[in-house]
Amino acid sequence: MSFKEQVIKKIKLIPPGKVATYGQVAALAGSPRAALMVGRILRYSSDVEQLPWQRVINSEGRISIINMSYPAELQAKLLQDEGVKVEMKGGSYYVDLAQYLWQI
Repeated sequence: MSFKEQVIKKIKLIPPGKVATYGQVAALAGSPRAALMVGRILRYSSDVEQLPWQRVINSEGRISIINMSYPAELQAKLLQDEGVKVEMKGGSYYVDLAQYLWQI
């Protein structure tokens, strides 16, 4: 199975109400130093994969999405709809990783 296929498989496992970091997903997919590749896979994934992309955030708990098709505001709203508390700090959206990080 390719790295991309592993990433897609792992992201689909993240339950509603939880988040994972790009690095966490990369490690679970077998390449712990490939966090940027996880972001790239998410950026270019199609709706066909039906990924819960909103559940992947950076290692600081910040929504760091740069895809204008899916802005940070949308990611924050989707997470809030799943019961994840999202806070605005300094112009960025944050999630408390201590509370919402997916524990595998």
